[in-house]
Amino acid sequence: MRGVDVCGLEQAERDVSGYLLYQMSISVLLFASYADAFGARQLEVPLEAPCQVADLVRVIRTMPGGDRLPAAPLVAVNRIWVPEATAVNVGDEIALIPPVAGG
Repeated sequence: MRGVDVCGLEQAERDVSGYLLYQMSISVLLFASYADAFGARQLEVPLEAPCQVADLVRVIRTMPGGDRLPAAPLVAVNRIWVPEATAVNVGDEIALIPPVAGG
């Protein structure tokens, strides 16, 4: 049973522990080889809240081109590289950072 929109989130089902889950859409910026792999410079990724970077990456891997991501892609949230346990919120700026080489 879905409820009303709350702070940009659409109320969804309750999980097994009784916590309310919310649907949200996260914009993810893509650069260089990742933009080529996905055929876009930005993705809209549907997720249930609360979620973490690891959840976001897991969903992105299911999209066409997602198989080209490395085992542990670099992810920036609000322009800071973060670990996979970092929370993702509506309005965050998320970017997948491709490997770079240089010298």
